[in-house]
Amino acid sequence: MIPRTPEPELMNEPQQVQAYAAADFESSDQALVECIDQLLFDSGRRFAPGDCLVDLGCGPGNISERLARHWPTCAVVGVDAASQMIETAESSRRRAGIARERLRYVVAPLPWHGLNSGAALIVSNSLLHHLHDPQKLWSCLRPLAGNHCLVLHRDLRRPSTLMAVDQLCDRYVADAPEVLQRDYRASLQAAFTVEEVKAQLRDAQLDHLQVRELEDRYLEISGWITGCQSGLDQPSA
Repeated sequence: MIPRTPEPELMNEPQQVQAYAAADFESSDQALVECIDQLLFDSGRRFAPGDCLVDLGCGPGNISERLARHWPTCAVVGVDAASQMIETAESSRRRAGIARERLRYVVAPLPWHGLNSGAALIVSNSLLHHLHDPQKLWSCLRPLAGNHCLVLHRDLRRPSTLMAVDQLCDRYVADAPEVLQRDYRASLQAAFTVEEVKAQLRDAQLDHLQVRELEDRYLEISGWITGCQSGLDQPSA
């Protein structure tokens, strides 16, 4: 197994922001929403009007907007530490005509605990591998979550050899802009393995969450948690 090589936590270069905003991630973004639908169906639950859905590491807001359109009675919050990404997400929200009451963005690093009431969903896509300390993500979950909060996190997983990195780059980004090719290679080498993520979740006392491999390059963490904003385990005043 090749050693992990961390990459910069923030994607705030104008060239990066423009490239990611223009890239076509429609199939993978839609697959994430469909997975949320399936997890809700399997559990017999659904989001109620007014529920809060949180997208951590939202980038240019692609998934945040999809959540807002797919669950129009819910309130969506997208969070990212990169101010340029949030500016792009805000511009996209305005063009889409989505009210700020239904979709708002926050510039903030992790860990972020900025909700007044508990979330019904906490999701992230390709966030984990950017974090030098993965507990910045896992330590967010219970403070943000309400009762029966669904969590879903998807990311790349690190290949075992540099040859495998080369093969994945040739397969998936050979025709992409140079900045995306560069970042994809760096992201593969910065990603975690399934076993590393399981160890992180044990440390965070979240080891009941399911971790599984997807396709030839992804991993997925999913499950349900009861958080500090559920009303069940609030500290006494």
